[in-house]
Amino acid sequence: MPKFFAVRVDIDILDWTSVSPLGSSKEEIWAAYLSKEHRISALESGPGAALTQWESDVLEHIAAENNKYRSLDRSVLMAIKAARDLFNVDSGCGINIGSSRGATSLFEEHFDEFIKTGKTSPLASPSTTLGNLSSWVAQDLTTNGFTMSHSITCSTALHSIANAAAWLNAGFSTQFIAGGSEAPLTPFTLAQMQSMRIYAENATDEYPCKSLDLDKVRNSMVLGEGCGLFLFEKNSPVKIASVAAIGFATEPITHGSSISDNGESLEKAMRMALDGYDLQEIDAIVMHAPGTIKGDQAELYAIGNIFGENEPLITSNKWKIGHTLGASGALSMEFALLMMTCDTFIDLPWNDEFVRPAKLNKVLVNAVGFGGNAVSVLLEK
Repeated sequence: MPKFFAVRVDIDILDWTSVSPLGSSKEEIWAAYLSKEHRISALESGPGAALTQWESDVLEHIAAENNKYRSLDRSVLMAIKAARDLFNVDSGCGINIGSSRGATSLFEEHFDEFIKTGKTSPLASPSTTLGNLSSWVAQDLTTNGFTMSHSITCSTALHSIANAAAWLNAGFSTQFIAGGSEAPLTPFTLAQMQSMRIYAENATDEYPCKSLDLDKVRNSMVLGEGCGLFLFEKNSPVKIASVAAIGFATEPITHGSSISDNGESLEKAMRMALDGYDLQEIDAIVMHAPGTIKGDQAELYAIGNIFGENEPLITSNKWKIGHTLGASGALSMEFALLMMTCDTFIDLPWNDEFVRPAKLNKVLVNAVGFGGNAVSVLLEK
């Protein structure tokens, strides 16, 4: 394994917000994490983790506020809602909000209209572009900083954190919003995952998504919808925590959705983020762990290859809220920050100790997407 040098970023988290099946306030979300109940239910096309009815109603209210908002995709409305909840956003704040699939539902609606009639709405093109995520948030917040959106499959949100760090450390921006938003619970998206034979079969199982359950005999990935955003500054006098370092890597792939058996890209990304740190300082890892047999095992192999017998605590939140694709890294970061803030480790529901006090000063968060793109973010209290 070649030497990887850490990308020390040292950017401060002033605030974060989210919209997910767990709710939208930090108190509500933490209370949900303290419970062994998951938020996955039976949808028309298969198991999925949808927003609460209250949150869906909030999105409808946002869409009704302005005629321009009526044509926005659910992923964009979630991003607007989350961004409004951030405190002390400057007018020059930069924005990078990504998504794996972009305006999924809206694209499917416009395409269905085209197939049936041969015509489509004049707003189909601007309303289904990925750039809607950041540009409409900037419009809603009336900011005038640099604005972009991107897609790097399931590691999208953590790539946006890396982009925010680059802008802040270069001095091109003094404040930055970064994260991801995804609304993938559509028939076509679910059908794609089912066709790959990685999707959970039964929503009535005690835990439909068995992320990190090494006794599972079939793949159990479940999709969920959600959005997570973070507000960053450099050298802020008031902060919740810091992103200390970031690692990133790719690996050769045999097909578009492959991952190596040994989690090569994940190991590279983690080694880069951890370069220069005593491994015993790492208190926990929030794993990507999508609930597939191969994906979970590959990441565990990579962690074992780095830490040996001195592995930190490991966990994941996908058993509870499903895999939110491009937003998943952001919601994993939120999970890590909540545990760090409360000095409480949330284990997996099938382990003996589910909730336990723990010293959590440094937590590593992983994400990896189709194409072998992995990112590891080291959070420090």
